[in-house]
Amino acid sequence: MEYSNILNEYAPAWSEAQVAEKVAAIKQAAHRNEHADVYKFCLSAVDLTTLTCNDSVASVTDFAKRTVTFAEKYPDIPNVASICVYPAFVETVGLAVDGTPMRITSVGGGFPASQTFLEVKMLEVAMAVENGADEVDIVLNVGKMLQGCYDEAAAEVEVIRSEMDADVVLKVIIESGALKTPDLIRKASLVSMAAGADFVKTSTGKIDVAATPEAAVVMCQAIKDFYEKTGRKVGFKAAGGVRTPEDAALYYTIVEEVLGAEWLTTDLFRIGASSAANNLLSAIVGEPVKHF
Repeated sequence: MEYSNILNEYAPAWSEAQVAEKVAAIKQAAHRNEHADVYKFCLSAVDLTTLTCNDSVASVTDFAKRTVTFAEKYPDIPNVASICVYPAFVETVGLAVDGTPMRITSVGGGFPASQTFLEVKMLEVAMAVENGADEVDIVLNVGKMLQGCYDEAAAEVEVIRSEMDADVVLKVIIESGALKTPDLIRKASLVSMAAGADFVKTSTGKIDVAATPEAAVVMCQAIKDFYEKTGRKVGFKAAGGVRTPEDAALYYTIVEEVLGAEWLTTDLFRIGASSAANNLLSAIVGEPVKHF
C-alpha cells in the first residue's frame, strides 16, 4: 500500500502555536479531573512496566505476583490493565498470572530502537505471541520517518501485524520526542493506524523526551480524524515520564477533550508506567503506599 498517498487525504497538522494554545486550555480543564474516581480509572488503564537490564526470571515473577495480589488486598480498586515486559519474560509472567484475568503485554520488534532486520522483528513478535502475549508494543522505524520514507516505515508495521492473530492488540510507538514536529507526529500516527495499529503510543521512555501533552494532543487529533474517515477506533497510550496522579489526569483530560468520553475505556486508553501506579494508589487511599 502507498501510505504516502493516504496522508494526502488528511488536513495538515496544526501549527506549534495552535497545539500550544490547545494544551494550555486542557491544562486548566484538567484540574476538574484531579480526584479519586479519575485516579481509579487511570490506575485501571496502566500497563505496569518493567523494562530494565536488571530484569530476571526471579524479579519478573515477583513483580507479576505482587500485581496479581493487588485484587485481594484492594478489592474495591480496579487492578492495572496489563503487565508489560520484554519478550523473553512473557512466559514467566504467564506462569505467575495463570488463572487470573491479567493481560500480558510484550514490547517487541527490536524495542526500543527498532534498528534491526525486519525478519528479526517479525520473529520476535511471533515468538512473544506464541508464548502468551495478549498485546504487543512495537516501535515505528523513526529513522525512516525522519528520512521521509513513510511507505517503508508503515510497511514494516503492516508486515508485523500479519504475524499476530486478530485478537492480539498491536500498539505502535511513534517515539514522538524524536519526531519533534506536529507534522511528523501526525504523519507517524496516521500511517501507523493505516497499517493496522490498534493503539498509537507516544514513546518508549528510553530517550530524553518522552510523552508530552503537545504530542498527545496531535496524536489524539490524528486518531479523531482517522476515525471520522474510516470508522475505526484506535486507542491512545501515553508512556514515558507519566509519574504523578496529576500527569495521569492531564492525559485523561486530553483524551476526554479531543476524542470524547467514549475513548475513556481501557480498550482505547492506556498509560505505560511503573512509579505512577503506586503514586495513583497513594492518591486514591490517601496515604503513601508502595504495593507494585
